[in-house]
This record gives sequence, C-alpha cells and structure tokens, in this order.
Amino acid sequence: MLHPNSERLPRLTAFAPYHATVIYSIVAITYRAESKALLRRIALLGVRIHDCAEECAAQAVEGFLKEEPPRLHQICTVNPEFVMEARSNPAFRSLLNNADLATPDGAGIIAAGRLLGTPFKGRATGVALVGRLAQLSAQRGYRLFLLGAAPGVAGEAAAALMREYPGLNVAGTYAGSPQNADWAAIKERLESAQPDLLLVAYGAPRQDLWIGEHRDELPSSVRVAMGVGGVFDYLSGRAPLAPPLLRRVGLEWLYRLVKQPWRWRRILRVFAFGVVVLKKALTQRGRWVKGET
Repeated sequence: MLHPNSERLPRLTAFAPYHATVIYSIVAITYRAESKALLRRIALLGVRIHDCAEECAAQAVEGFLKEEPPRLHQICTVNPEFVMEARSNPAFRSLLNNADLATPDGAGIIAAGRLLGTPFKGRATGVALVGRLAQLSAQRGYRLFLLGAAPGVAGEAAAALMREYPGLNVAGTYAGSPQNADWAAIKERLESAQPDLLLVAYGAPRQDLWIGEHRDELPSSVRVAMGVGGVFDYLSGRAPLAPPLLRRVGLEWLYRLVKQPWRWRRILRVFAFGVVVLKKALTQRGRWVKGET
C-alpha cells in the first residue's frame, strides 16, 4: 500500500543528502567547539599551556586526526626550557600560544602551576605522547613519518616503535636538517610517503618553528605535526632515559646531568625557570597578604 504522500517521497529523498550534510556539519562544529572549551589554557610566564594530561592529549590528537575538513594541527610539549626561550623569543612564544595543543611536559611545569595557584591536571611528555601516537596509529592504520635527529637515528627509533607496536605503519624516516637548503629533499620524501602524522626531531625551538614555517607547504595528508626533541635518541637507545621512579618524582634533569654532564648549560635554564617562578609566587603572595587584587 502506498503512503498517502508517496508522490512527495522522491522529492524528499533528493534532499536527504543535503540534510545529512547539514546535520553532520552542525555536529562537527559543535564537537570542535566543545573540545576547545574543554581544553582550557593556563598562562605560565607568558606561555599559554593546555591543562591536558597524557590521556586527554591522546584523545585530542585522535580528534585532530578525525576532524573534517582535514587540516594540519601542531602539537608542542612545553617544558621549562621552552618557557624560558619564549620569554626572549617572541616568534617562539607566539607559536606556542597558537599551537593546537601545547601540553605540560616536565615536573617543573607542574610544580610551577601549583606554586602560582593554577595547577595542571597532569603531564603529557614528549616520550609518552609519541608512544600513545604510535599505539593509536598501529590500531587505526595511520601512517607515521620520523624526521630529524642524526643520520640513522630516526630509522632505529622507527624499528623500536614497530617492535613495541606491531602493525605500526612507518611511512618513512629521514634525517635532513631545518636548513632551507634541505627543504626540497624533505618535501619530496613527504610527498611520496603521504603520512598522517609527522614527528620532527630538530630540537627546540628550531623544530617547532620549522613546522610553523612550512605548515602550508606540507602534504595535505599530514594532519598532526609534533616536535619531539630527543625522543628518537631515547627510542633508539642512543641516549639514556631516566628510570620510571625518577621520572615520576621529577628528577629526570638530575639523571641526565649525571649521564650527560655536557648538558649543564641546559640544566641552568631549568634552575633559572625555578627562580623566576619562585619570585612570581612570592610577589603574588605579598599582594594577597596586602589585600591587593
């Protein structure tokens, strides 16, 4: 038996794809707005860091990979050295403050948040986040490209990740450099590999500024680009990673100093960060005692 309004059915059916597109767009826009609202930022010495621990960061990246229409999202893992560099480097500060995801990396950031009355929910370090991205990629079939570090290191790091996460699709590895002369060779490899995620190990702030500089020239397949510092060195076994206990209590810096004494200049920046944070905390406390707003 025909529906009383059966003559209207073809016309309504013709509009069904349009309605579905509109509904999907509304849902997608709402999802993006809710996600941004949930990922609040905490201002720390002029750097706006997302209040996002490891699990939250992994979920945010999964959302980036699914977002439509697709676009590139930049992730930065902010440690005390990043903050100190940003204080004297306006371009780097601007990049961090506009990153799609700037996670709190390092016990110093967590301690500073508590001292200044704006505590973070937890850490999302570069090492941990790379592991989560590799796991997600192995599960969902995303393609990963490892760029940077010394020649051969990215390949060794990729091999370690594939052993740890069976099924991981590493689209390619390449050392290269952040110099303009190397861009053509890097672009050619990325265009051929068509990765979904790009991990860049040129050290901060060069790696992060490099991503920002080339984001409009990277292949459209790249939805997530992240600076990873020395993570490839850790994964390849070329650099020592602090034992879990020391990482939990925030003493990675001491372990690195003992194992790599040439890092003492970088450790001094961490101490300088602590001094600046302590001064600010004391100033805030003095204003509170005096009743100032």
